[in-house]
Amino acid sequence: MLTRLLLVAAGSLITLAGVVFTLQGVGVIGGSFMSGTTTWAVAGPIIALAGQALVALGLRRPRAR
Repeated sequence: MLTRLLLVAAGSLITLAGVVFTLQGVGVIGGSFMSGTTTWAVAGPIIALAGQALVALGLRRPRAR
């Protein structure tokens, strides 16, 4: 159960980071070296998808009996 919680929590934080990176990359959020940089506009969604995969893994993992 703790593993499931950790996977969901970590996945949620990674997803949030990916969304922030994406928004910085496309220039919606400014004030950083990442702002307006294509690298982060491409890497952000990939990072967010990886976070969503962790969340899905945490939610689908069978419970220990």
